[in-house]
Amino acid sequence: MLVHPQFDPIAIHIGSGGIHWYGITYLIAFGLFLWLATLRSRMPQHAAVGWTKRDVDDVLFYGVLGVVLGGRLGYCFFYKPGYYIQHLGDIIRVWDGGMSFHGGLLGVLLGLWWFGRRRGRSFFEVSDLIAPCVPTGIVSVRLGNFINGELWGRAAPADLPWAMIFPQANDGGIARHPSQLYQAAGEGLLLFIILWFYARKPRATGQISGVFMMGYGVLRFVAEYFREPDDFLGLRALNLSQGQWLCVPMILAGIAIFAWATQRNQRPAQA
Repeated sequence: MLVHPQFDPIAIHIGSGGIHWYGITYLIAFGLFLWLATLRSRMPQHAAVGWTKRDVDDVLFYGVLGVVLGGRLGYCFFYKPGYYIQHLGDIIRVWDGGMSFHGGLLGVLLGLWWFGRRRGRSFFEVSDLIAPCVPTGIVSVRLGNFINGELWGRAAPADLPWAMIFPQANDGGIARHPSQLYQAAGEGLLLFIILWFYARKPRATGQISGVFMMGYGVLRFVAEYFREPDDFLGLRALNLSQGQWLCVPMILAGIAIFAWATQRNQRPAQA
């Protein structure tokens, strides 16, 4: 049995404050996105339709806004709506923690729509370009969760070699799954490998986005079985967590998008 190393959440101390590891992991996530999206913009199928490094920079700008605003608002209103409706001023207190991937995704989708509208590109043309570049950011942020010792897993068999005690849980030393690392490996690294290789060849517009939605939804749904539900929510209907219920429409949307893109690509051209 292991014990969480209890990292100092502040990576660089500056006076009474400092730079937190969690903020650094977000910067790393954005940097990885910029690098990978630039590589994709240079692939023949994207370069041929005019994608440039400047486009990638602009997409990142819209994406950062979407992640930060959507992630924060998603956490506030998906997970603690009652509290934040009564304490609207606390919504801006991002330094106290609280970000939602599903909210961040909605924010990013809105940002991509706005970018595409301004540049005369279809939504799925934009989302297909960037979808394979997102999972590495998930790896980085989940490692940030692990460094902070937050979002720990459910109780694990004590003889599980990597079962870990998280002192922050104040649970008397229960051995738990390090679910942050499971998520980094699954919806992060594994999803990146799947999408990167799938997207190397030209695909029908929308297919890559559909695979991302399905892949993330399924992998996150599975990982939630090992992650401790938020104590203020517990398990919801059918003994599923809030995260799992948020994944259901994501999976269904992914299936629908992939099917639509495939059917549209197979439709014979009109004379």
